[in-house]
Amino acid sequence: MGKLSAILVLLMAGASACSTAPPPPAPEGMVYVPGGTTRIGAEDGQPDERPVFKARVGPFFMDRHPVTVARFRAFVEATGYVTQAERFGDAAVFSITDRTWELRDSAYWAYPLGPRAAPAPDDHPVTQVSWNDAVAYAEWAGKRLPTEVEWEHAARGATDSPDPYAWGSSVVEDGTYRANVWNGRFPMFNTNADGYELTSPVGIFGESGLGLTDMGGNVWEWVQDWYRFYEHRDKPFQPSEASEKAQRGGSFLCEPGWCHGYRVSGRSHSTPESALFHVGFRCVKDIE
Repeated sequence: MGKLSAILVLLMAGASACSTAPPPPAPEGMVYVPGGTTRIGAEDGQPDERPVFKARVGPFFMDRHPVTVARFRAFVEATGYVTQAERFGDAAVFSITDRTWELRDSAYWAYPLGPRAAPAPDDHPVTQVSWNDAVAYAEWAGKRLPTEVEWEHAARGATDSPDPYAWGSSVVEDGTYRANVWNGRFPMFNTNADGYELTSPVGIFGESGLGLTDMGGNVWEWVQDWYRFYEHRDKPFQPSEASEKAQRGGSFLCEPGWCHGYRVSGRSHSTPESALFHVGFRCVKDIE
């Protein structure tokens, strides 16, 4: 075998070894999300989900589930952090009985419905945290918020799956709900057929193919990006006081006739200081 042929054989062997190398071990509570090319958006979705475009995504680690009340408490106890809802003295709650949004006095992450209601269970997603609060937690944890593209790439299983949901093609599979969503017509009635009127324990509805939970329903999740229509994504942008941050994943308030946000391409948005009782977050971590 000539020298050139030997070099080519070695290079091909090295490339093969790299392509079959096992993924790096994920930090505790996180899963490895392989890189790839993913479609972002849906032509049959809402106007802000169009036009569909392709994006190349590098690999990263992602929290298996949204940050829980218990984990956020650990952050607060370690740092003395005070959320924006606590500083403002109120936070947004949707009254199921009155069917309207209101700013409820003294509602915050530990008591998302206000101090007269029950405290938030430790194993539920933390809510009533602003985008700024989520960023503060992520920095403490040595992580960051995902981009919209990363979030949707992970929701599509890192395989560019065409399924509308992170777990498959239907909210109910074999008679079992796969997500905590509104069961009925919002806001008139909710049968609570999935077992929960408000938030649910993380992971109770099962995992996606990547091992992620709650990637649809339960709570919306803050992401890194400023919210803009996709047609403007490559244009210069200067945030103003009215600019909003994007959210992904839908929540327990979503139903197709009102908000089909638990689809993988679904989007929402709020100003970065907003605290709402149906919005939480999860983090990602870069691979060194």
